[in-house]
Amino acid sequence: MEEQFILRVPPSVAEMLDRLLSENASEDKSLDLSFSEDGRSGTFVLGDDHFPVSLMDLPCVVESFKTYDDSALVKTADIGQMIVVREPGDSAPDVIEYRHGLTPPMRDARKRRFRREPDLNPELVQRVEKDLVNIMTGATIENADILTLNEHEGVGDGNAHHASENAPSAPVPKQPDVVEAGANAGEPERSDSDDSDDSL
Repeated sequence: MEEQFILRVPPSVAEMLDRLLSENASEDKSLDLSFSEDGRSGTFVLGDDHFPVSLMDLPCVVESFKTYDDSALVKTADIGQMIVVREPGDSAPDVIEYRHGLTPPMRDARKRRFRREPDLNPELVQRVEKDLVNIMTGATIENADILTLNEHEGVGDGNAHHASENAPSAPVPKQPDVVEAGANAGEPERSDSDDSDDSL
C-alpha cells in the first residue's frame, strides 16, 4: 500500500501548480513541502513563494484507486489526512480534525452523519460494570436501591392497622352447582348413547 494524502490549495496556488505540472511547462520552479517538529504545521514552497500549511485529519477514511486500462480499478491506499495550504495572511486552524468531508454530501460530516458520543461518567461506568460482573457470578449488588418492606407489605405499628383496613377483600371462589345427594349417588353419569345400547 502507498502512503497518500489530499493536498488542498487556494485557487491562486492551484493555477500555479497546474502550470508547473503540465507537460508544456517551461518554467523551472521548485516544489517542496516541509513540516515543523510538531508534525501538524509546516511550509509549502512553490518557486519563490512560501505558504503555511496545516495537516488535518479527515472526518472519515477515503479510499483511493488507480487504473491501467480505464475499466479495472485497483485500491492503492486509505487516506485519512489532508494538507491544507493557506494564504500567507490566513490564521492557522484551532482544531486538528477537518470539519467537512471531500464531497458536498459530507459537509459537516461529524455532526450530521455520525452518532454523537455519549457523555458518560467513568465512575458510573465502572460501578455498573462491577455490578454486572457480580450479577453474572451470582453475588449481590452493592449499590442497588432497596425498597423497604414497610411501604409494600404494611409492616410496622401504624401501617399494619391501615393495611388491614385498606386491603381488598379476596374474591370468593364460585362453587360448582351442587348435585342432590340422592340421585345417582353411586352410579357414574351416563349419556343418551349409553341408554340406547342396552340390547348388547
